[in-house]
Amino acid sequence: MKRILTATVLIVAVVALVLYGAPWMITVFAALVALLAAYEFRGLAAASDAPIPLWWMAAAVVLFFFVVYHLPDDTIMAVSAATLLLFTWNAFRTPLDRVLSETASGLFLLLYIAYPLTLIPKLWSQEDGPALLLFLCLCVWSGDIAALYIGKRFGRHKLSSLSPNKTWEGTAASVVASVLFGMALVGAGELLSRHGSNFTKLHTTEPWWQSLLLAVVLNIAAQLGDLLESALKRGANVKDSGTLLPGHGGVLDRIDALLLAAPVCWFAIALKEYFSMGIF
Repeated sequence: MKRILTATVLIVAVVALVLYGAPWMITVFAALVALLAAYEFRGLAAASDAPIPLWWMAAAVVLFFFVVYHLPDDTIMAVSAATLLLFTWNAFRTPLDRVLSETASGLFLLLYIAYPLTLIPKLWSQEDGPALLLFLCLCVWSGDIAALYIGKRFGRHKLSSLSPNKTWEGTAASVVASVLFGMALVGAGELLSRHGSNFTKLHTTEPWWQSLLLAVVLNIAAQLGDLLESALKRGANVKDSGTLLPGHGGVLDRIDALLLAAPVCWFAIALKEYFSMGIF
């Protein structure tokens, strides 16, 4: 029951923010989630003998989001400045045999957590942005729920040693759920548009087959993201990244799928724009 209640509150809050929020609200929300997930990541890094300074973590994530919001063409500047600062700090404050691992740990935090979440406000700002972002979230959420419950009920064949509870049956159900719910969202947007509704935020101009293909790709990315975080946790010998969300573990446990699905979604948009320019 705690798991269901927590999920319901989070889903309602995210949907309301996507549909009715302003750009700065989306950015601030994504930054707060990034800070919480980064804090939990620090625990995993420390357990793996590669600790990250708390002050640097907070400053680096805030800097990353500030630059993305105000200087979107110079995000590499934020990554470079933050990494060099951490490198300098570690060189003078940590044992020399740990300078490389601890600096690399901080850089990975930015690439693994901060960067994917900076894409959330960018996706929202695209053409049909709210519908696209809801489509992304719905594919991730529905796939995760289907994998959990179908896998527990019918799962017989183990998927990977990285996550012993995951099964091929759950994986297949996850793909099907993402496609069904993703296309249901597309259909709802089309239906509202055809009937002259003033509510057009669910409408998308993409062909249905592209949305279907994207749902499959996002689901695969989401499931891989889940497995990758499991690798981090198993390497650190912990079950959950945190305890902030009742019934769900930590924030990082809840967004692990999104951390890979969001960049894949962004890459898919970039790839489509690249080919639409008539280069090939």
